[in-house]
Amino acid sequence: MQVRNGLSAHLSSIVSASSPAPSGVLPGGAGVTPEQLYDLVQNLPLIAAWAAGAALVLLVVAVTLRLSAPRVYWFTLGWLLLAARMRLTWRRLALNADISAIDRPVAGLFDDPRAARSRAAVPLIPVLWQIRPRAFGVTASIGMHSGQTPEAFIKAAEAMAHAWGVHAVRITPGRRGSVDLTVLRNDPLTGTGAHEDRDALAEAGRAPVAADLLAEIGRREDGQTWVIDLSTFPHWLITGATQSGKSTLINAAVAQWATRPIALVGIDCKGGMELAPHASRLSALACDRTEAADVLTGLLDEAQDRMRLCREHRVRNIWQLPDAVRPVPIVVIVDELAELYLIADRSEKEVTQRATANLLRLGQLGAALGIHLIVAGQRVGSDLGSGVTALRAQLAGRICLRVNDDETALMTFGDLHPDAVDAVQAISPHDQGVAITTADVGGWIRARSTYQDPADLDAAVAETAPLTPRLPRLDH
Repeated sequence: MQVRNGLSAHLSSIVSASSPAPSGVLPGGAGVTPEQLYDLVQNLPLIAAWAAGAALVLLVVAVTLRLSAPRVYWFTLGWLLLAARMRLTWRRLALNADISAIDRPVAGLFDDPRAARSRAAVPLIPVLWQIRPRAFGVTASIGMHSGQTPEAFIKAAEAMAHAWGVHAVRITPGRRGSVDLTVLRNDPLTGTGAHEDRDALAEAGRAPVAADLLAEIGRREDGQTWVIDLSTFPHWLITGATQSGKSTLINAAVAQWATRPIALVGIDCKGGMELAPHASRLSALACDRTEAADVLTGLLDEAQDRMRLCREHRVRNIWQLPDAVRPVPIVVIVDELAELYLIADRSEKEVTQRATANLLRLGQLGAALGIHLIVAGQRVGSDLGSGVTALRAQLAGRICLRVNDDETALMTFGDLHPDAVDAVQAISPHDQGVAITTADVGGWIRARSTYQDPADLDAAVAETAPLTPRLPRLDH
């Protein structure tokens, strides 16, 4: 009690020595009496204990949520912590990664140039804004200053990933004066297992629709489903070395297309070994170059028939035709393109030219007629001839898995996205199924294909074999 009275007297003496104030009240209008201040000091340990207890409870709840309900944790707390870290480190990151601009002093009309030169240059930090949570991480935008270009920010993506402790940062040019950030908190491509859901069998006699052309084949790096959509990109080029996952990717697509009113045609000049598991669901299978030339000739005849049908109904593509007369889409799977182009001796020249010319014509004419190409190969290079380059121009959809040579990566993406070539070369032998693919909104993205168990593929093909459409033009 004596200590409390002594402290009160000491505080009262301090108050009386300062500017005039109401008796018993601290100056400046604070409205806190010495007794209240003393009580507050006395209760500080209790307040600190309560704060520590609340922080501990919050920590336990956060850890529990992160382990048992990671999605809930991410959208309630996790993304806020990441956004705070991005904000706190942004200035230093911009300076160290050379993505800041410089405000250089400029002499005005009536200024002394020497005075302008004496003023120090001031760094201008780009504006980081619109940080928004997504299932895979966050997205954000960066407002650039005058004179800045997206290339500098693209080069700094790795530095950003390290500074923020995330898996990767992808940067793409946005609207003029800005770039868009996609921040991936972890690798969504790890642990991609088999696709458990299978489409219901197509109804007998059902008219095909454009949605039948879409096949889910895996997961993209941004967390979205990876699809081959033949209505978006009518023709595809798929390259990959042995054991890269190329066949598994094609099998995943075939297993879904097989359940729909779609005709599947195979061209496998390696004796049909690769496409043999699909044989009972294929409307035609060519196992050598001569058979391939005949099948492609038949497909061109089919294309002419469809042109005539569209002309009679005054429409521009088969999807505008009435359901009753609309022909089924045809997906032509060409496995190992090099075998179709390589010429061993003069005797093969004529049939090779016929086959490759017909394939190119299908690429040019087939999209509107519902004839789509899936062209695959271990190695695709300009040494196969100018016909390969001309065919590549028709294959807007691109997928490149791990390859053994730079020429194949360059042939796959060099004409569309040169920066994707380096990403292809960074795929390691341990990343089976990982690929670089064209994105549906432009650019490219990493993805991983779904593993298709051979037994599941055999079951799907056997179950859907009765649905195989007959193509009279391919009957021999």
